[in-house]
Amino acid sequence: TKGTEPVDHFHKRLGKVMWEKCGMARNAEGLKEGMAEIRKIREDFWANVRVPGKPNELNQELEKAGRVADFLELGELMCKDALDRNESCGGHFREEYQTEEGEALRDDDNFAYVAAWEWNGDPGSEVMHKEALKFEALKLSQRSYK
Repeated sequence: TKGTEPVDHFHKRLGKVMWEKCGMARNAEGLKEGMAEIRKIREDFWANVRVPGKPNELNQELEKAGRVADFLELGELMCKDALDRNESCGGHFREEYQTEEGEALRDDDNFAYVAAWEWNGDPGSEVMHKEALKFEALKLSQRSYK
């Protein structure tokens, strides 16, 4: 392509959004902003990415561009998934869901499931499929770092 920006430009922009909006501590407003920013980056990527090289030889920049294109879709989906999960659990802390002491606040009644997202060809309109988790040997409990 004959765009104006190298692949790394878009990769770094995406990384910054993911770090700031979908990192270890996150909130609904930031996740929504992150999804919107990623959509803009993706539009800019397809309009302005520069992939140098010749069509009949190994092209590492083309390989990298393909990975970044995938990362743009995955990044938006990660924000969507995090926004859907209205709890703090494990290493992912939703600022809106914490105890008075600042500990992660789980919601096992509504979020004891594993999810898989089905791609339907349009970024942002994936379909979530859930499978309930059943714990027989262990009891679910709130984690505390105190």
